Amino acid sequence: MHKIAKFTYRAALVFLVIFILGSLVTIAGLFIFDIPAASYRLGTPDSGLNPVERVLLSTYLALNEKQLQMPGDVPEVPVQLEVLEGQSAIDVVDSLNSAGVLSNPFLFRMYLRYTGFDRGIEAGSYRLEGGLSLLELALALQDAAPGEIVFSVIPGWRIEEIAQAISSSYSSMQVVDILAAFSMRAIGTSFEDEIPIDATLEGYLLPDTYTFQPDDLPADITFMLLDNFDSQVTPEVRQAIFEQGLSLHEGIILASIIEREAILPEEMPLIASVYLNRLNAGMRLEADPTVQYPLGIEGRWWKTPLTNADLTFDSPYNTYLYTGLPPGPIANPSLAAIEAVGRPEVSPYFFFRATCDGSGRHLFAVTYEEHLQNACP
Repeated sequence: MHKIAKFTYRAALVFLVIFILGSLVTIAGLFIFDIPAASYRLGTPDSGLNPVERVLLSTYLALNEKQLQMPGDVPEVPVQLEVLEGQSAIDVVDSLNSAGVLSNPFLFRMYLRYTGFDRGIEAGSYRLEGGLSLLELALALQDAAPGEIVFSVIPGWRIEEIAQAISSSYSSMQVVDILAAFSMRAIGTSFEDEIPIDATLEGYLLPDTYTFQPDDLPADITFMLLDNFDSQVTPEVRQAIFEQGLSLHEGIILASIIEREAILPEEMPLIASVYLNRLNAGMRLEADPTVQYPLGIEGRWWKTPLTNADLTFDSPYNTYLYTGLPPGPIANPSLAAIEAVGRPEVSPYFFFRATCDGSGRHLFAVTYEEHLQNACP
């Protein structure tokens, strides 16, 4: 990391000269006894100091040694300090003083200059607890923590894709450990009892943008995702799903299929109506993503195109073979897909297929014959 430039201290030294001239007797004793002691207890003086600076700063710090070691002020919350590249040390001191963690800003500035720590403040992010002594604070500023990690869960990702992306952001976090956290119970959430006991959290890791801390663990990240689901999927959204004759878990399963089928969010309520119509009529859903899910392997989680042989792959998730919903979600749906399940459009449609113009839109049909007519030439 780049180091911060030292601050201007000339005016402070003038003050020190006046102070010391008024305390000649005391200073004479300190020259003999306290300066060597200060060098030992307060750290080695910066080699860049000239002899006058070294005497003046050593004397001042020796006189105030106890205050350097005393716990500092304690703000109401820990201070999150961001030091920008090229920012001066005096600006950093001013920020700390404004945040309420410095008991004596001037003394702190003089100690930074004495030790050379003013040149060692690193650009980066610092989380500073209240109560640090000036000595401890100066040392803390020499080692910036990695910044916060901003991470996005993409709609339609399965848990393996989320785990791989998080692992790439956290070099010390392994995919296997993240997946283990994604298999835990949603303890403490309002939907804990909605998820089957043997199920993973597939479907409940709500797509969104999250801010993680560098020292977060897989469990911390998991519960952050679950908490967001708990707050975003409101009681009103859940009630709307129940009114469609579905449990919350069934609604999330259907939403995950809609998420993988829809390209345009505005089509989600209409696609939801097609699947609900098929479920109510006892028809198979025949959704390609439910075949892609069990066929997924690392590096190719969503096989496309599917072959006729793929459509006969025997899996309880294959809705070409089995009637009803698959046993669990096949991906993590967006809030828009979840809301589409609870508020579908009312339509007579039982079929849909992609248009041939590459727009991502779909053509909808009531009968199979009409569906065939919508095929690309």
